[in-house]
Amino acid sequence: MALMRKLIFRQMFESKTSTFTYLLGCPKTREAILIDPVIEMVDRDLQIIHELRLKLKYAGNTHAHADHVTATAELRKLVPECKSFISHASGAKANITLVNGETIQFGCITYVCHKERFAMTGDTLLIRGCGRTDFQQGDSRKLYNSVHSQIFSLPDDYLLFPGFSVTSVEEEKKYNPRLTLPIDQFVEFMKNLKLDNPKQIDKAVPANMVDGDVRYMNEAVRAEVCKTAKIH
Repeated sequence: MALMRKLIFRQMFESKTSTFTYLLGCPKTREAILIDPVIEMVDRDLQIIHELRLKLKYAGNTHAHADHVTATAELRKLVPECKSFISHASGAKANITLVNGETIQFGCITYVCHKERFAMTGDTLLIRGCGRTDFQQGDSRKLYNSVHSQIFSLPDDYLLFPGFSVTSVEEEKKYNPRLTLPIDQFVEFMKNLKLDNPKQIDKAVPANMVDGDVRYMNEAVRAEVCKTAKIH
């Protein structure tokens, strides 16, 4: 894959929540970015960064996750020069809150990787599916319009890296059974999914709204996070 030859790229799996964390690094400057890090995997992620001789410049999230607690605050403790980021629309705290179309630079590429022809979609667009809209102020119509205007408008050959595995713009435009529906049918379909809540939602959402920083969690959430994560 041409992408793998142009930058340092690692897809790292967390088995409990089936979440992928992405590490991107510039081979020239050695600056790196982590996307969607999981708090229980801080030591693993930093070990890989060390082994690859990278300097972590940013750690961020595609959204305020409901299935795991972010590692951004812990990473900032251990790597003081690292800055966290998330979208402004999420309402969550971070060092940098991004608005649509804004970029952050690290070394030779940007968060919106037009140069390398790929995009990180988090849980918005999944392989033959999409993220849920039945909690966290979800809006099916807004999700549909965002995917069609912001993701499906990219060239067909762009690779897409969701929170789970890899696909392409062309594949999802052709074969995604949800997002190829007319918008009203899509909204009705999403309304009738009736899925159980993610198992960690009660601790993950409030923790992620404060950048995964235990200092700003309430006592009950902090206690739950500390049961499974090593807090530095």
